[in-house]
Amino acid sequence: MNNTIAIVLAAGEGKRMKSNTPKILHKAAGKALSEWVVDAAAEATGQPPVLVIGKNADMTRDYFGERVLYAVQSEPLGSGHAVMAASEHLTGDGYVIVVAGDMPLIQAQTLIRLSKTAADNRLGACLLTAAVDDATGYGRVIRGEDGGVQRIVEHRDATEEQKAVREINLSIYCFDRALLREALASLKPNNVQGEYYLTDCIEYISAKGKRIEAVSCGSADEWMGVNDRVQLADAAKKLRRRINNNLMLSGVTMMDPDSTYIEATVTVGQDVTIYPGVTLEGQTVIEQGAVLYPGSRIADSTIGAGSTVQNSVILSSTVGEHTTIGPYAYLRPGSQVGNGCRVGDFVEVKNAQIKDGAKVSHLTYIGDGEIGEKTNIGCGVVFVNYDGKKKSKTIVGKNAFVGCNVNLVAPVSVGDGAYIAAGSTVTKNVEEDALCIARSRQTVIEGWAKRRRDE
Repeated sequence: MNNTIAIVLAAGEGKRMKSNTPKILHKAAGKALSEWVVDAAAEATGQPPVLVIGKNADMTRDYFGERVLYAVQSEPLGSGHAVMAASEHLTGDGYVIVVAGDMPLIQAQTLIRLSKTAADNRLGACLLTAAVDDATGYGRVIRGEDGGVQRIVEHRDATEEQKAVREINLSIYCFDRALLREALASLKPNNVQGEYYLTDCIEYISAKGKRIEAVSCGSADEWMGVNDRVQLADAAKKLRRRINNNLMLSGVTMMDPDSTYIEATVTVGQDVTIYPGVTLEGQTVIEQGAVLYPGSRIADSTIGAGSTVQNSVILSSTVGEHTTIGPYAYLRPGSQVGNGCRVGDFVEVKNAQIKDGAKVSHLTYIGDGEIGEKTNIGCGVVFVNYDGKKKSKTIVGKNAFVGCNVNLVAPVSVGDGAYIAAGSTVTKNVEEDALCIARSRQTVIEGWAKRRRDE
């Protein structure tokens, strides 16, 4: 398909979204609306598509970078005018797919089928159509006696006889490039809106004696456009269901797919079990056999094989194999948890490394630290990493034991095999195999409480 290019029309302002963000950049299932279309077009043609942009062009360029080629529609004068803006990319022979950027459910195989039909039959153009019961508002596909497409009539311009036609135009086309160049040059804004209609190119090419055919779109979901946030939510739901279905067919167990939110960029291995209420975002990888219990959110993180996560939030972190996280743990960016570890309830970890076999079971803050292999961190331990001006690091060696309610005031280190007594505030380094007690001696004054009450 390397002789076919694609143009994605994404210059519309999307006023019905009522947003400062361009409509095409609103996200559905982890990708911008137009990103779904761009990816489908790139897969179908094997090369970067041309993205036609308009208002807020800088925001769109920032999002897509060098993944696409760009054309700018300076003012919104219709779909034909938008394609004219990309005329520098229409040189040479071959075909060009034209598709709207607000149709995130369109799939690459549909675009391939459309362009293959055009190329194999040497058509002047080929368009995607659908037969519907209620065609109100859609352009009607008017065919000739030989069954070929002659033109498209918009609903407001159609006669009663034409309105009875159930075949509608879905605004996805594949044109012979040379014929499209001619047709675009012939366009006139002879309509109430004063716009250049791309649909007029169909009538021009047909009048030149070039055959035009239509390809039926198999799924109504694919040609769903998004114009407001209600439709955005509907499209996102359909995309998530598609993602979840593909994952289940690849060997993932989901207890309730409708309440499982997985973005398109996530990778999930075989025999992973996902409970309801789990959200997986960004460049997350869940490896084979992991179990994700309800209420967990994982973003841009890796969960190792055989590990479990329960009611926890994990952001930009890595978790090794056969490790248990949660419930109610919080792994902030930069956290690295090794194999066979335990990070328990109400533990917060930030920019820290917990090595293989270490356990941080509950009610603890590990910030800017390092915990060695098989070390045990008791309840209520705090890595005191901030002195009001700068953050410093705490290092705890392997096979060490840190008792409950200990404050480790960074920068400080605890050697291999050392013990820290409960309730200690540690401000100096502790050598390996040493016992550190850093608390006041207990004093008991008998009868003091009763005397105070009597007074």
